[in-house]
Amino acid sequence: MKWEGRRKSDNLEDRRGMSTTGKIATGGGALGLIFLLIQVFLGGDPQDLTDALVNQMQQPTQTQQDRPLTAEESMVGDFVSTVLASTEDTWHQVFKQNGLTYKEPKMVLFTDATTSGCGGANGNTGPFYCPADQTVYMDLAFLNVLRNRFGAKGGDFAIAYIIAHEVGHHVQNLLGILQETHNIQRQSSQVQGNKIQVATELQADYLAGVWAHYEQNYLEQGDVEDAMNAAASVGDDHIQKSTQGYTQPETYTHGTSKQRVEWFTRGFKSGDIKQGDTFGELLR
Repeated sequence: MKWEGRRKSDNLEDRRGMSTTGKIATGGGALGLIFLLIQVFLGGDPQDLTDALVNQMQQPTQTQQDRPLTAEESMVGDFVSTVLASTEDTWHQVFKQNGLTYKEPKMVLFTDATTSGCGGANGNTGPFYCPADQTVYMDLAFLNVLRNRFGAKGGDFAIAYIIAHEVGHHVQNLLGILQETHNIQRQSSQVQGNKIQVATELQADYLAGVWAHYEQNYLEQGDVEDAMNAAASVGDDHIQKSTQGYTQPETYTHGTSKQRVEWFTRGFKSGDIKQGDTFGELLR
C-alpha cells in the first residue's frame, strides 16, 4: 500500500510506551484468553464487550511516558495514522453521497494494557471498537497472534484491513445498526443472537471492502490478497479448529473464513454501501 507522504489523521492517540499501574487479572487462565479472543476479535458485540472486558480484568491506570518509541514503532504509527485518515476521507465522501454527515472516530494505539469507554483492555482482547466513546483500540502486537497462532500472512495491508473493519463498526454505529441489532439480540435465543452477530461482523467486513474500493489508486500488488488472508485467518471455523480441533457452527459469532473473504470482496468490487445488507441475506 502506497502511504508515504499522504495525510495523517488528527484523531490518533498513541499510548505505546506509556506505563500502566493496576494489576491485570485475567479470569480463566489460558482458556479464558482464548475464549475472549474468539468472542471479541475484530469487534464482537460492542455492548457485551463492556461486560466481558470488565469481568476479565481490572482497569489499569495510565501514568507517564516510560520510553521513547523506536524508529520502527514510529513508522508503524505513521502508517496507521495514514490509514485512519484514508478511512475518514472515504466515509466523508460516501456519507455525503447519501445525504448524511460523517463523524470521525478516534483511535488509540497501546501496548499491554489501557483504559477505554468500555472498560479496561489488554493485548489479549484484540482490536475492538467501543461505541461508548466512538473509539477504535488496537494493540499492534496482536498481529503476532494472527501470524503465529492462526497462520495469517501478509504485510501492512493486513493491518489496514483490521483498521477498516473496526471503522466499519463505527459506520454501523453512526447509522444506528449496532443499537438496533443489540436490541434484537436481547430478545432472541442464543443461536439466533449469534446469527445476528455474524451478520453484523460480515457487514463490517463488507464496509472494509468498500473502503478498499476507494483506495484502489494506492494499492500495490498483493495488498488485496493480504486483506483476504487476514479475513480468512479469523473466520470462526478456522479459529475453532486451531484452538479446539473441531467446529461448532451454532456458536459462530463472526462468520466462516469463506464468508469473511466473500463479503470483503463484495464490498471491494461494488464500492456501494447500499449493497451490504448481510442481515437480509443471512437471516432469511
